[in-house]
Amino acid sequence: MAGRRRRKKMKLLTETIKGKVKFPTEKPNEEQTQSELPTDLLEAIMSRLTLRDNIRASAVCKSWLAVAISVRISDKPPWLMFFPKFGDLYEFYDPSKRKTYWLELPELHGSRICYAKDGWLLLCKPRTQRVFFFCPYTRDMIKMPNLELTYQIVAFSASPTSPDCMLFTVKHVSPTVVAVSTCRPGATEWTTVNYPNRLPFVSSIWNKLIFCKGLFYCLSLTGWLGIYNPEKSTWAVHSVPPPKCPENFFVKNWWKGKFMAEHNGDIYVIYTCSAVNPVIYKLDQTNKVWVEMENLGGMTLFANFLSSHARMDLLGMMRNNVYFSKVRFYGKRCILYSVDDGRYYPRKKCYDWGEQDPFESIWIEPPQDLSTFL
Repeated sequence: MAGRRRRKKMKLLTETIKGKVKFPTEKPNEEQTQSELPTDLLEAIMSRLTLRDNIRASAVCKSWLAVAISVRISDKPPWLMFFPKFGDLYEFYDPSKRKTYWLELPELHGSRICYAKDGWLLLCKPRTQRVFFFCPYTRDMIKMPNLELTYQIVAFSASPTSPDCMLFTVKHVSPTVVAVSTCRPGATEWTTVNYPNRLPFVSSIWNKLIFCKGLFYCLSLTGWLGIYNPEKSTWAVHSVPPPKCPENFFVKNWWKGKFMAEHNGDIYVIYTCSAVNPVIYKLDQTNKVWVEMENLGGMTLFANFLSSHARMDLLGMMRNNVYFSKVRFYGKRCILYSVDDGRYYPRKKCYDWGEQDPFESIWIEPPQDLSTFL
């Protein structure tokens, strides 16, 4: 009996190889096919999806839902850190939970915030021209060579503990010449090089700086875009026409109410005005034009005068919003603009961002735990 079964299996295998056996051509039941996928394969696939695609995939069937939830990772929004005018008690606001925390940071007394990235603050002391990095959660400090930062802003590319970290600042020497200063952690002095400009570029504390895909981008007061390449040590003001603003934008402080952020290689600019809703642009780097955005596609922007952030994988009602670091308006720690609703929350007819002190707050990465807070 066993020999007969063995011979039958061998015959079937031979016919299969020769193509004599025809398999059913009807499509298998879709739900059955999905449920038969191995769990480890599903987990590997789901773990590589964005939050938006993960949520969509979870609606296919119950087994996919369970796997999608098990590997789902949502991003965390940055916190808003407030710098007190007096004392050493610093306030941290979590916009997702609308909760406030405090830290006593005497190390920052007399300091002015310059930039924030990867959980680190870059600060300076105007009286002594001292420049240093500081992590408020661990209280680690990294000193940098002194530099006068009076009329220009400064940014850095990565955490100061990373070998890729570089500090960058630019100021105009004349309408056609700028001075670019760079420095890395561990250096004893800043390196400054003068570069000629083909287009006019004026430095100001209202300029915007970001680091994106290996380049520093600087949006000038009048909207021209300067680009510095650290690897090649080159500077150029690109002939990208400034973002077009509505006529009613040109009112008091219009040039102060703009913000710039980057996300996954894309660059965004937010233009605000006290009388109308914000206008958001995305840089078309191929055609070198700014394109107005009607929708953020689920992205959330966190705007600040010194450094702005972008998040894509946030849960709940925070998606498709722009959060501004307006301080203590009717008890609110920040104000949001809903792109979907086309209005501010809380509603107000006039938001004059130019009246706000640019050094009183900044967005910073949230802490890993809350044990350090009061």
